[in-house]
Amino acid sequence: MATEPQGVELVVGPVAHGGHCVARLDGRVVFVRHALPGERVRARLTETGDDRSFWRADAVEVLEASPDRVPSAWPAAGPGGVGGGELAHVALPAQRAWKQAVLEEQLRRLAHDERAVPVVAAPGDDERGGLAWRTRIDLVADDAGLAGMYRYRSHEVLPLRDMPLASQEIAGLGIFERRWPAAARIEVVVPAGAPGGVVLVDGAPYDLTHGRADPRPNARSTVQEHVATSTGRWTYRVTASGFWQVHREAPAVLVGAVLQAVGDLTGGRVLDLYSGAGLFTLPLADAVGEHGAVVAVEGDDRAVRDARRLVHDRPQVTLRAGDVARVLASGVGGADAVVLDPPRTGAGRRVVDAVAALAPRRVVYVACDPAALARDVALFGARGYTLDAVTGHDLFPMTHHVEAVAVLTR
Repeated sequence: MATEPQGVELVVGPVAHGGHCVARLDGRVVFVRHALPGERVRARLTETGDDRSFWRADAVEVLEASPDRVPSAWPAAGPGGVGGGELAHVALPAQRAWKQAVLEEQLRRLAHDERAVPVVAAPGDDERGGLAWRTRIDLVADDAGLAGMYRYRSHEVLPLRDMPLASQEIAGLGIFERRWPAAARIEVVVPAGAPGGVVLVDGAPYDLTHGRADPRPNARSTVQEHVATSTGRWTYRVTASGFWQVHREAPAVLVGAVLQAVGDLTGGRVLDLYSGAGLFTLPLADAVGEHGAVVAVEGDDRAVRDARRLVHDRPQVTLRAGDVARVLASGVGGADAVVLDPPRTGAGRRVVDAVAALAPRRVVYVACDPAALARDVALFGARGYTLDAVTGHDLFPMTHHVEAVAVLTR
């Protein structure tokens, strides 16, 4: 290993949680982005310091390439570029193997579970080369009014010519050919297969036709989403600036997985925790039927408003607004099953303890962070629950992110 003025030479080791691989420089751990296991690269150190437990680096030249390396599908997200495409240099099958390795390692290390975890592609992704899947993108304008994104781990805006992960519907809007107010935040939302869409600038509706803010009091700020699985079809109207799964197929994939995991719920009682705008609430309400009950708990006021509109004709649904742990502590009654879809930080001890105290037969956990999932699986395990199954869903191609659905039973 030699140190050169233009960088350091590293032999790249295994993948790690967070979108990088592990290498060592004179015994020090270095997290390297834009590399692959087994490669020999020249890297630019981006974060160093004797007081740091690890350093960070970007691979800027590949000296010995992995067979899984491909030409980047999004060069602007390469070394020194924007965030959000850190695996664009990795072949799609190897991206899924990467995510599988991370899921398995986190479960093994934090939950002492040695199972293999499959990671499956969403419909259409292989045909599109892992591109054109985002129905929502967030951008920011630079000082010249050009739309772009922040440089990775920076507040510097890099203007973009395109965004290959954005859907064809978004690409057709010409977002990157326009001039925007300097430093404006630009949110673009176009549901899959839907005409038009919504553009928000600094949170307010924007009129693309006239190139200005839309002053009308009834300017469109919501979108309609359609979800179809083998067991049903549902329509949602959600606030454009609110949370919704960004992959065109993610809502249907996750609803299908959750319904399969909970099994027959006819006449049963279900808790839907971190219920958001009601993605799972509506299918669960239909699954329990008019003689069952769904209690949905969500802390975001905007999402709760969306959900209230959604379930107004489902009397079997009760919406509880507030912090999930506090609502559970106040009492929600018993449950045959619990579905929870917590934020990236996970559910945590208070929520796991409260759920376990209700003694549901089955817990279905939708996770967007492998480490948080593994920590919570360990907490459930200490309270008498067994991890029956876990499947990874590759709903974020070209990135290190992966969704997982885990099933725990008493």
